Amino acid sequence: MRRKNIDPWRQQRRRFARGYLVAAGGLVVIFLLIIVAQYHHPGLPSPSKRVVKEVSAVRASADALNLTEEMLSASSVTRQLGDQMTLAKSYVVMAKEYNNLEFAWELSVQIRACQELLSKSATRGYPLTLQEAEPVMRELASLLYQAKELHFDSATMIMKLKAQIQGLEERINAATLQSTTFGQLAAEAVPKGLYCLGSRLTMEWATDPDLRNRVARQTHSPKLTDNSLYHFCIFSDNVLATSVVVNSTVLNAEHPEKHVFHVVTDKVNFGAMQAWFGMNDYKGATVEVKDIDSFTWLNASYVPVMKQLQDAETQSYYFKGAQDPKSAVKFRNPKYLSMLNHLRFYIPEVYPALKKVVFLDDDVVVQKELTELFSLNLHGNVIGAVETCLETFHRYHKYLNFSHPKIRANFDPDACGWAFGMNVFDLVAWRKVNVTSRYHYWQEQNVDRTLWKLGTLPPGLLTFYGLTEPLDREWHILGLGYDPNVDPQVIESGAVVHYNGNMKPWLKLAMSSYKPLWEKYVNYHHPFVQQCNVH
Repeated sequence: MRRKNIDPWRQQRRRFARGYLVAAGGLVVIFLLIIVAQYHHPGLPSPSKRVVKEVSAVRASADALNLTEEMLSASSVTRQLGDQMTLAKSYVVMAKEYNNLEFAWELSVQIRACQELLSKSATRGYPLTLQEAEPVMRELASLLYQAKELHFDSATMIMKLKAQIQGLEERINAATLQSTTFGQLAAEAVPKGLYCLGSRLTMEWATDPDLRNRVARQTHSPKLTDNSLYHFCIFSDNVLATSVVVNSTVLNAEHPEKHVFHVVTDKVNFGAMQAWFGMNDYKGATVEVKDIDSFTWLNASYVPVMKQLQDAETQSYYFKGAQDPKSAVKFRNPKYLSMLNHLRFYIPEVYPALKKVVFLDDDVVVQKELTELFSLNLHGNVIGAVETCLETFHRYHKYLNFSHPKIRANFDPDACGWAFGMNVFDLVAWRKVNVTSRYHYWQEQNVDRTLWKLGTLPPGLLTFYGLTEPLDREWHILGLGYDPNVDPQVIESGAVVHYNGNMKPWLKLAMSSYKPLWEKYVNYHHPFVQQCNVH
């Protein structure tokens, strides 16, 4: 049999395959020898050891660079760059203030370049060189020069800021005055619900003869002059507020039938006040209502305040607020002109048969039994009152003009002030000392309003100076008409809480956290209250 010819290309491929295998095997052997040499030859470090050495070197150089010392060095490039960057940041603010946004952007670009250089220096561990920082420093220096040319210097900026601050202060003062004015007007305005209630009650009083007869019989009650009972006096033109004072007192009394309330109001509200207390029962308590115009002795020849209010200059002072626009609102407050507010200095004349009374303002709420006040020992003093001198501004120098020689000679500027609103009066001691004549004296001395400006508390401090017995603070808690931060525990412990201030509880501007204390004693079930939508 004849053999086939062998393909020369197949033989060539076989020789190439064998050569490839031999070469691959040789490479494997060489690679193994290199590995053995790396791990066993003492002169050749391994790759991992080399990396560790590089890291250690970087750490050593970083430790060698003290950045604090570098920034404090006068010749340090890092410090110079940092100072330029700080100044540039302030100029960015000024540029934005002047609405030069393009210049502010250019400064911001160079500030970022500075930050990158400083970050690079801190990372690598050795200081910046002048060659590295020079381009950025040159650009920054050029921009800083431009900023000075644009008057972005500190003196100009300070003047501009002062002008802005002054403008803001003027706007704040104007807004404060406007807010005070609006607040005062809101406090003086009679809510529609109360106006409606007064009108309905007045109409009821005028058209119901049985109601008038029933009230007339009560005005002759022997209880009105019985000094073994507990007598309270309230001077007010607010029917609802007065009813809350009476209601809260009797509801917290153990023997309400022994309580007698003497209410004095003006002619406008006399019928409404009579009708309300004639239509409602207060657990057997007696309520007497008088009209202030029925006191014939209360006239200008006897009462200095009434005489002064007839003077044209005094009327201008109160109604126009003199020349001070900030004080005009205060002087226009009707309460400073109302004789109901000054009647507290004539209690012995109003009730000549009584020996001791407790005076209550119409913006208080009674929370506890008050009969203990009638057995307190006043140690010969005329008035018992809670002192208010925990703060320096509640001392005599706050209310009186101690630059006047008569004030300076007779009173201690650091004497403790006290509060009207819940006071116990010993009328026997009052008549003995003739306190009313002292009040008249100081009112006459203040005809030019140089001793004090307004209100009844300053003359009260003068009149009862040396005749005041301090009461425990829990008897009278103040501030619910202006202070939102009265301690709730203090309020809870108080016998009487007082809404002194403009935020009266019957107004919409009353503080919501305190209003429920007052609303608890409002008779919302009365048909007139519901019809007038009193809330």
